[in-house]
Amino acid sequence: MRLLPAAAVLAATFVARTAAASCNVPITSPCVDSDTLWPHAGPGLFMNVGGTETVAAERISFGLVATYLSRPIVLNLPSPDPTQPSARPAIDNQFDATFLFAYGLTDRFELDLALPVTIFQDGAGNTPLVGCGPGNNCSIAATATRDLRFGATYTFLKRPAKHPWRHDASGFGLAARFETVAPSGDNTAFAAERSAVFVPSISLDYRSHRFFAGAEVGVRIRPTTDFAGARIGTEGVIAAGVGVDVLPKHDLLALTAEARFHPVFTEQATVTQSPNGLVSSANGTFITPAEWMVAARTAPLEGGDLVFQLGVGGWMPTSSFAPITTPRFRVALGLTFAPRGSDTDGDGVPDAIDKCPLEPGPKRSEAGAGCPEK
Repeated sequence: MRLLPAAAVLAATFVARTAAASCNVPITSPCVDSDTLWPHAGPGLFMNVGGTETVAAERISFGLVATYLSRPIVLNLPSPDPTQPSARPAIDNQFDATFLFAYGLTDRFELDLALPVTIFQDGAGNTPLVGCGPGNNCSIAATATRDLRFGATYTFLKRPAKHPWRHDASGFGLAARFETVAPSGDNTAFAAERSAVFVPSISLDYRSHRFFAGAEVGVRIRPTTDFAGARIGTEGVIAAGVGVDVLPKHDLLALTAEARFHPVFTEQATVTQSPNGLVSSANGTFITPAEWMVAARTAPLEGGDLVFQLGVGGWMPTSSFAPITTPRFRVALGLTFAPRGSDTDGDGVPDAIDKCPLEPGPKRSEAGAGCPEK
């Protein structure tokens, strides 16, 4: 419990660093977060859509999401043939890991913490723009710390936490989430924002027996960073997914299809060379980085508290080119332990220890905890 306030104090300290030297350089600033998949702590049905459930009161959730991205940031540089610009990946291959933690203050309110890092990456970085010389690396750093995220989730409408084959398992869930991103990461490796980012969002999901769907709408509020004419500022976050329990009896296998859109509200620019250096001029266009993903999910233990997810996806064409922060393809693997305290049969014995989760029974009986008396 004491760790989360300490993390908040640490994050507030980093927020004071609202702009490092590398972030203040116009047009060539690498203060752009290349990985736009920001997984949430706590229970969830999807990889791209925030869940509406929270961790049970006084319980701790933890998880790990590992991600591989292919070319999330590519520079289109001028070439002798103006119709065929030269493409140089600022980041070619990237492996990220996000450590997730949550603490349930009540059955509806949790505190969240995410600690992301880059395990390995390669690419040209911003050297095609600034050159390679004293003070400039000729390639991007292979590892990097990324921005700390912390926040809270509150469930307004609790979806029945019951097994999907139950006749009364259908229902809606609604939750609100607020996150803050502290610019604590490496601001030379496309791993950090130029200042704090504030992210309010709302999640809604619905289950009807074996079928379920979810959506999340939010906004990432931040100042604008211009990288070679690609301007990343305040942007919307729209995510949606549908799924089906293929092997529902013990939550053994569910399949999902998901999509995520990030409409950027900042006008894009065209970069030209002038006697005084590079000049960025607004060109009246806007971008929407977007990705699709198909995923498999399994929760093999009774109660569904331990979840494994594997997703594969990539760029969803919303224009003739892939906008900045949109990878060619992505692979994500997630492991989450999020105790929800679900009690399907309502007998006061949590499903995680209930030997008969569909039949009400006392905590102690000859047949086992939660089973009817013989």
